[in-house]
Amino acid sequence: MPMPWTYRHASKEWRAILDDLKDRMDLVSDNSAYTAMDGVLQVFRRRLTAQQGLDFASVLPSVPRAVFVADWRLAQPPMPFEDRGALVQEVKKIRQHHNLTPDNAIEATAWSLRRYIDRNDFERVLSRLPEGSVAFWHVDVTDPAEIARRIF
Repeated sequence: MPMPWTYRHASKEWRAILDDLKDRMDLVSDNSAYTAMDGVLQVFRRRLTAQQGLDFASVLPSVPRAVFVADWRLAQPPMPFEDRGALVQEVKKIRQHHNLTPDNAIEATAWSLRRYIDRNDFERVLSRLPEGSVAFWHVDVTDPAEIARRIF
């Protein structure tokens, strides 16, 4: 089996993801973009069991996959999904003294990551996750090409 693209070209893919995140959230630094994405992934992860989280991580690009599982504490039971405003506030509380995360962080992260994943695999995994998962990663676009897979 050939090496997956996401492993062979992880740096190129991660650079593109960071650039998309910065553009979408109107941020100027890689650190700010990373912090926002990390917060979004942590907030989502808190709502999953370990197996659900590993299933979700398996469809992410290699670097976001690593970020998603980093420092995961499995002792806490999954939390319920809340309304979008509460979830955004939870994202902003992560590393709050070094956090410039904007209100559109969840949407921007979903938009950005969708450009680097296999849509069918992503939707298949989301459909098996707790209620609220699909809505969390939903992106409203006028043109579906906007979130078409960017790198193959």
